[in-house]
Amino acid sequence: MGKIMDTKSKHLLIELFDCHKTTLQDQTKIETLLIQAAKAANVTIVQSVFHKYFPQGVTGVVIIEESHLSIHTWPEYGYASVDFYTCGKGIPEKALDIIQSGLIAGRTEVICVDRGQSLTDTAMSLRYHRHAMKN
Repeated sequence: MGKIMDTKSKHLLIELFDCHKTTLQDQTKIETLLIQAAKAANVTIVQSVFHKYFPQGVTGVVIIEESHLSIHTWPEYGYASVDFYTCGKGIPEKALDIIQSGLIAGRTEVICVDRGQSLTDTAMSLRYHRHAMKN
């Protein structure tokens, strides 16, 4: 077995469906939402960069000292994908609650992967894979 590293890193892969389409197109709201989410996760924000596509869609990243939080939206489908990679004491699941509420997501799928566990063997492992529907 390979050497174990103490990276304490998590990688959340988040799919959000049936989201509020107008919000998915609003660059300012999306950026504000992701900054709020990063703060809720107790990570340190370095910078944010967002871009609005025409005719539709927003992409952006909040760079954090612990890594990154990114989003890509497809308003025409009511869909957004979010990627939150963090190490340290941050709690990315707290960001998830903020993002789901802010986008008014009807359905969410989340995969959490622990990363950097070994230098020589399998470095990633699935922590959980969840599906949630809005009540």
